[in-house]
Amino acid sequence: MTEHDVRVEKSPKRVRAYLGGVAVLDTTNARLVWEVPYYPQYYVPRSDVRAELVTTGRTKTSRSRGVGNLHTVRAGQAEAAEAATTYDESPVEALRELVRFKFDALDAWFEEDEQVYTHPRSPYIRVDILPTSRHVVVEAGGVVVAESARTHVLFETGLPPRFYAPQPDVRMELLRASEHVTHCPYKGRAVHWAIDNGTEVVPDAAWSYPTPLPESIRIAGLVSFYPSKVDVIVDGVMLPAR
Repeated sequence: MTEHDVRVEKSPKRVRAYLGGVAVLDTTNARLVWEVPYYPQYYVPRSDVRAELVTTGRTKTSRSRGVGNLHTVRAGQAEAAEAATTYDESPVEALRELVRFKFDALDAWFEEDEQVYTHPRSPYIRVDILPTSRHVVVEAGGVVVAESARTHVLFETGLPPRFYAPQPDVRMELLRASEHVTHCPYKGRAVHWAIDNGTEVVPDAAWSYPTPLPESIRIAGLVSFYPSKVDVIVDGVMLPAR
């Protein structure tokens, strides 16, 4: 798909979302909508929306989806301002009876009974985590931060491979805990570290999933590094900075 295409598919999963502990939606007829090529968003039939949608009178226009009408979501005593959008006259006919909710404006989303973070899982993304004996060296400003021949390499569709080293092979004394936390719908919650090599501090250069989702359990507690921030050298070849 191109930047301005929209692809719509029916999801076979039960999808629920909550705000302030109150159900905003509960559906087995959600649509996965690729507004961009990288990942989908959920759109929900209006009949499966349980919260009150209060029209704000404001709109936003998408080149591909048309004019969107903005609504504030009210669920019990909680509100999320302009967290819902409807496209009543969209050029994409499949969107006209659906409601789009800002994923991060609601408190929690569930696919079946498992919470999902950041955005819906794409049925076209695969994550493979494989043990490897390739020799991995990580350097920050010429200082070796990690060296291992027993890493796991994570292959995620559309992304470069990431090498995860066991903590005994990482100089953890050079890592400084960061407040930065990220979530991935396939791997879970990641904590980050800065690297202090004695002459400079490289912020948020390393990360780990202490308690990953079940499908990514092989990387639990392992440490990976951003090639864009430090030098990651695999079998003598430096990885591209991405």
